[in-house]
Amino acid sequence: MVVVDRLLTGTAHHDGVELRQLEYFVAVAEEGSFTRGARRVRVAQSAVSATIQKLERELGMPLFSRDAAGAALTEAGMALLPEARGMLSAERRARDTVDQVRGGLRGTIRLGTLTSIGVRPASRGLLVVDLPQVLGRFHVTHPLVTFTLRTAPRGSADHLDAVLAGELDLAMVGATDRVDGIRLHHLGHVRWSFVCSRRHRLADASSVRLADLAEETFIDFPRGWGNRTMTDRAFAAAGIIRAIPFEAADQETALGLVRNGLGVTLLPRVGSQEEGVSVIDVEDCDLDLPVAMATPLDRQPSAATSALLASIIRAAGRPAGP
Repeated sequence: MVVVDRLLTGTAHHDGVELRQLEYFVAVAEEGSFTRGARRVRVAQSAVSATIQKLERELGMPLFSRDAAGAALTEAGMALLPEARGMLSAERRARDTVDQVRGGLRGTIRLGTLTSIGVRPASRGLLVVDLPQVLGRFHVTHPLVTFTLRTAPRGSADHLDAVLAGELDLAMVGATDRVDGIRLHHLGHVRWSFVCSRRHRLADASSVRLADLAEETFIDFPRGWGNRTMTDRAFAAAGIIRAIPFEAADQETALGLVRNGLGVTLLPRVGSQEEGVSVIDVEDCDLDLPVAMATPLDRQPSAATSALLASIIRAAGRPAGP
């Protein structure tokens, strides 16, 4: 593609393309908006727009189509995006190397998180790891490292895509499958149980089978979340088609819907043992969701990212390793 050739050969402009231009370009591309992109890099929108216009003039072609709905990448922009991400990643690695010589970790870590990452008042323990606590302690020992935390509408599926695309440095995911290009650092498993209202016909059962739930109305998490993939597969293997009129993006919302008799759900026992609901084991299928930190296979993590990953693995009580 011509735009990539110009970028890599330095023929776009006699001064060459600046990393700042690429940083703004990637921010707008990933956010889909000049306004959100400017907010992300903490620069006035007018300055971001002017910088990208200058980049487009130097490359000799538009990178975005602009309309009221936002900013969409042109063909040239789509060709440039992976190269721009690669150049910014290389620049970050170079800075990391210099910083290590100077002493002390620094830089920004882009981290994808699950909705349920810490301790709730009603919990009897942790799901897997208390990530806010890990980040707090890491900040104390490495004050020059900053974090950006991101959740995603499609949960683990979005996070894995973002790690592959270079938009995230690492992400906590419900790891139902191995993904090409991703290294998974396992933290542990979360067992999912059947949860119903105390008024439900199965509320006093000691255990249930999937066949017992065939006619139930379900509350579940959105498609793309690791636990939704796991439960969909379990019911499909049993030949059961579920009715799922309700989707909830967090455990507390799902519990509220169950408590008020709107349906049943599958949730971790931890954090679900509340007044008004029953939590019951499912005996005839594997509902253990593996939880892992995902990192890219083809990019060396920064020194700060590696240190944070090691801290998370230690907090989860897992041995560090490849």
